[in-house]
Amino acid sequence: QVQLVESGGGLVQAGGSLRLSCAASGRTFSNYAMGWFRQAPGKEREFVAAISWNGGSTYYTDSVKGRFTMSRDNAKNTVYLQMSSLKPKDTAVYYCAWPGSKDYYEDVRWDYWGQGTQVTVSS
Repeated sequence: QVQLVESGGGLVQAGGSLRLSCAASGRTFSNYAMGWFRQAPGKEREFVAAISWNGGSTYYTDSVKGRFTMSRDNAKNTVYLQMSSLKPKDTAVYYCAWPGSKDYYEDVRWDYWGQGTQVTVSS
């Protein structure tokens, strides 16, 4: 069955960096785009970033542009989210997600979700 497993979360001071990973299995990884979402306490889950099937296109929410970089390694069935210049407002559970298409677009259907990894940024 399809499985998404995130890792790399933790506690970091403001201004620091973390790299999240998401290992995917259960369908042909390179056929699909991938995405990252986050949910802070008391808030709705929000889109963070997405990447097309071949890594040729990336998309970011405005609040992380210039600080976060999403990438993928199709040989390893893994996507990454490199987070730099972290801020306390980045504190959230981060989820990777698998849509039903090769490319990302705003109302794409997200078929599968990981269990999430906690990122806490202290001030």
